[in-house]
Amino acid sequence: MAGIIDLIGNTPMAELQKLNINPAVRVFAKLEGNNPGGSVKDRASLNMIRSAIERGDIAPGTKLVEATSGNTGIALAMIASLYNLEIELVMPANSTRERKVTMEAFGAKVTLLESIEECRDYAEEKGVSKGYFLLNQFANPDNYLAHYKTTGPEIWRDTEEQITHFVSSMGTTGTIMGCSRFFKEKDNDIQIIGCQPTEGSSIPGIRRWPEEYLPKIFDPLRVDRVMDIAQEEATLMSRRMAKEEGLFAGMSSGGACAAALKLAGELDKGTIVFIACDRGDRYLSSDLFG
Repeated sequence: MAGIIDLIGNTPMAELQKLNINPAVRVFAKLEGNNPGGSVKDRASLNMIRSAIERGDIAPGTKLVEATSGNTGIALAMIASLYNLEIELVMPANSTRERKVTMEAFGAKVTLLESIEECRDYAEEKGVSKGYFLLNQFANPDNYLAHYKTTGPEIWRDTEEQITHFVSSMGTTGTIMGCSRFFKEKDNDIQIIGCQPTEGSSIPGIRRWPEEYLPKIFDPLRVDRVMDIAQEEATLMSRRMAKEEGLFAGMSSGGACAAALKLAGELDKGTIVFIACDRGDRYLSSDLFG
C-alpha cells in the first residue's frame, strides 16, 4: 500500500476542449494540483529533502529553513513532517491565508516578511549563522533534477513522444530547467517556452526577478522563447479555465495557459503541454475568483 510520498508525481494530463480553437494543435494541461500537497512543488521538495538526507547533509534533529511564496512551503512542510524534521518557512505577508494555515497544519513555523526578496535574505542569513540547513530552491540542483527525473519523462510518455512545445511559468525555474534538459535530450526540436509577468504585473508563482535575485539554477540558453503575460490575462484565463474546462487552478496556471493558447494560434500543427501548477482552492481568500 502506498504512502503519501509514493503518490507524488504521475499526475494526469487533460486536453483542452473549448479554449483551444485551433483544431490542428492539441493543448494539454499537466495537472500538478493532483499531487498530495496540491502543487508541482511536491516534486522538488521531496527531491531536495530526500537527496540531502541521502548525502548526509540532513540528519535527525537538523532544523530546516526556506523562503517561499507558498507552494514550495506547503510541500516542504508536508514532507518535513513525514521525516520528523523541524522547518521554518519564510513567506511574504501578502500571501493568502490558506497557504500559511496549511503550512502550520503540517507543523511548520511560518515567518512573514514584506517581500520574497526579504524572505530569501532572511533564510540565507539564518542558514549561515543560526545553524539551520537552507534548502535554497533557487540554487539547489535537486530542484530541477526532480523534473528531469519525473515531470519530463511523464509528459514524454503520456504524449506518446509527440510533444512539440513545452510551456511553463518561471518562478524558481526548476520545472522549466529540468524539463528542458530532458526534452532536449529526446528531441532537440522540442521548443521550451517560459512565462514571466509583464513589467508591473503581480502573478503569484511567476516572477520577473531583479538581476541580483535571479535563480542560480536558471540557464537562459535552455529556454527557446520567453512570453510576457499581463496580470489581467492570467486572472481572466484562470477564471475561464474553471468555467469552460472545469480546471480549477491558480493564477500562474492561468498565465501558462494563456501563453500556450497564444502559441497554439501561431502553429500549423503541434502538441503543446503546459504546467497547471496548483489548485484554485489555494486562492479563495484572494480576489482571483471573486
